[in-house]
Amino acid sequence: METMMRNAFLYLSKNRMANRTAKRYGLKFGAKRFVAGVQIADAIQAIRELNSRGIVATLDHLGEFISTEKEAADAADYCIRTLEAIAESGVRSHLSLKMTQLGLDISEELCLKHMRMILDIARKNAQFVRIDMEDYAHNEVSLRIFKTLREEYGETVGLVIQAYLYKSLDDIADLATYKPNLRLVKGAYKESSEVAYPDKADVDKNFMMMIEEHLKNGCYAAVATHDDNIIAHVKRFVQEQQIPNSQFEFQMLYGIRTQAQQELANEGYTMRVYVPYGDDWYGYFMRRLAERPANVWFVLKSMFKS
Repeated sequence: METMMRNAFLYLSKNRMANRTAKRYGLKFGAKRFVAGVQIADAIQAIRELNSRGIVATLDHLGEFISTEKEAADAADYCIRTLEAIAESGVRSHLSLKMTQLGLDISEELCLKHMRMILDIARKNAQFVRIDMEDYAHNEVSLRIFKTLREEYGETVGLVIQAYLYKSLDDIADLATYKPNLRLVKGAYKESSEVAYPDKADVDKNFMMMIEEHLKNGCYAAVATHDDNIIAHVKRFVQEQQIPNSQFEFQMLYGIRTQAQQELANEGYTMRVYVPYGDDWYGYFMRRLAERPANVWFVLKSMFKS
C-alpha cells in the first residue's frame, strides 16, 4: 500500500494541471508545514528564527516545469534577488537551485548563462550556491556543468549526489580531484531499477559508503538525512577517523524532525535546514508526501481545519 501511495505522489508531482490547480489554492492543505512561504520575506523570517536557535539554512526558490526562455530568465532573476536578500538581511544561509528552472531543458548554453549570472553575484558577496541534482535524465549534464563552473568559480558552487543511483560512488571518485562541497542524499525521484537501487537497505548501504569515501577524500560533506542510523554512523565514523566537525554538516528539511535538528545543533554539529519558498511549491510538496506517506494524515487534518 505504501509503495502504491509513493508511486502515486511521484506521478502527481510531475502533473502540470495539478500544479496549476495547487497554485490557485495557495499553501493550504498542509503545504505550510514544508514550505516557508510564498515571498522572500517569509523565507528570511523563517531563517532568522532558525539562526536564533543556532541552526543555519539553505534557501531554495521553488520552481519546476520551465518551458520558455522568459520563465528561465525570471527564475534566474529570482535566484539573484534571493542572494541579495540573504546578503541584506545578514542571515546565515546558502542558496540552492535546480538547473531545469534556469532553462536546462531548453539549452545547456542558456542554463550556463544564467548560472554564471547567479554565481557572479554569489562570488561578489562571498556566498555559496548549491546545484540540486534532479532526476536521472539530468544527471550527466548536471555533473558536466558543475565541473565547468567549479573550475570557473571554485568553492562558490557545490553539487548534490544521490545514493540510490548505482553510479554515485564512481561519480564521487571522479569528482574527488575538484575537492567539491557535496550534499549527499538518498534521492527522491522515481527511477528505473536499471539505474537505481530498488531496495532501501541497498540505498542506505551505498549512502554510508558515499559519506565515508567523500570524507576520506578530504572533502566537505553535507550529510542530508533524517535517518537516526545514518546520523549515528557518521558520528562514529568521524570520531574513529579523527575527522573534524568543520569538514561536514548535517542537513534536514524544513518542517521535518525539528527536535532532532535542535539536538544536533546543541551537540555542536553544524545543522543546516533546507528552506523552500515560492508559489511553485506543488512538485516539492508531492515528493515530501511520497517520501513519507504518513504525512498524508497531517494534510487531511489540515484540509478539515480549513
